[in-house]
Amino acid sequence: MTVKEVVRAHTATHENASAETKGEGGHAPSVAPATVAAGRASQELGIRRAEFELAVHLGLIAVVGAPGGGRPRVHEDEIARLREQPGFPDALVERVRTVGTAQGAALLDIAPARFTRLARAGCVSPVTFYLNRYRAVVWLYLADELAAFAAREPELLAGRTPPGMRTMLESGADWRARNWRSQRIDRLLDRTTDPWARTAVQATALDPVQLAEVVDDPYERAFLVRVRPEPVFGRPGSMAAREAMAELMLADDPDEILWRRGNLRLELDSAREDRPAPRPGDDGEARATPPARTGARPRAVRPAPAAEPAPPLARTGAPRPAAVGRRTGKGLLTRLGWRGRGAG
Repeated sequence: MTVKEVVRAHTATHENASAETKGEGGHAPSVAPATVAAGRASQELGIRRAEFELAVHLGLIAVVGAPGGGRPRVHEDEIARLREQPGFPDALVERVRTVGTAQGAALLDIAPARFTRLARAGCVSPVTFYLNRYRAVVWLYLADELAAFAAREPELLAGRTPPGMRTMLESGADWRARNWRSQRIDRLLDRTTDPWARTAVQATALDPVQLAEVVDDPYERAFLVRVRPEPVFGRPGSMAAREAMAELMLADDPDEILWRRGNLRLELDSAREDRPAPRPGDDGEARATPPARTGARPRAVRPAPAAEPAPPLARTGAPRPAAVGRRTGKGLLTRLGWRGRGAG
C-alpha cells in the first residue's frame, strides 16, 4: 500500500468515526426508522388487506403519517412487535373477525330474529357495514365482542325479552346506526389530540343546518373541513356506498342531536382557546398538528354535560355511546343554540 492510499484510508476511517460520534451525541439528525406501505405490511403480517385495515381502525396496529402527506405507513418495528405476539397471526385475525346477523346468531346459539332484536336494542354494536345487491345496509359485528356479550349477559340469550326492551322495540327503536356512529367517532378522536381536529370529528355527526347553528363562523366551518381526520385506511367504494356512509354518519334522533351539539360546543370552546381558525391572508399558523403515530390512545379527558339517555332497559350489557343525559333546562338549550331540525 502506498503512502497516499494509507492517508486516504486513515482519513475515511476518521470521517466515519466522527459521523458516528455526532449521531450518538445528538449533533446530527438520526436516521428515521424504516417504514413500509400498507400492502407490504399486510403481506408481512400474513393477513388480508381488509383485516389489516380493520385492525388499524380498531387501534390494534399503529401507523405513521407519510412525509409530505400521502397514505400512512407502518414502522418495521411495529410489524416485528406484532409478529412476536403469542398466537400470531391467528390471534390477530380472530380479533378482527366480523360476522353478519346469521353468523352472529349461530355464534350465540340463538335465532337470527332474536339477534336482530338485541342489535336494535343496542346490546351489541356493529363495527362496519356493506351494501348488498339491493343496496340495503348489512351490519357486521366483531366476533370477539359478541362472545364477550354472551358471557356478560347470558340471560338475554334465552327466555322472554325483558319488558323494557320489548317496549322499546315495539316503538320502532333501532340503535345500530347510533352505536356505529358513536364508536366510529370515538376511534377517530383517539387518533388526535389537536383541538380543531377533534372539533371536526364531532362536527361530522351534524347536518349543515345543525352545524351552522353551533359553529356560526363560516371561516371556522371551512377550517373544520380542512383538518377533519379521515379513516386511516379504507377504499372509497361505490357511489352508493359513499352515499350510505354520508347518511349513516348523521345523528337522526333529537336526543342524539342534542348530545352531539353539546360535544361539538365543548370541543369548539377548547379549540378557540388553543388558537383561532385561520382567516384569508393568514400565514397558515393555525393548523392542526398531525399525530406522530396512531394506534395509541392520546385522548384528552373532557367534561360532559351529563349522561346520554340509554334505552329503557335495566340491563342489556350494551356498549353505549359515551354520552350525555337529557336536560330540558333553558340554560343548556340556549347555550347550544338548540331550535331543532327545520326551526327558523
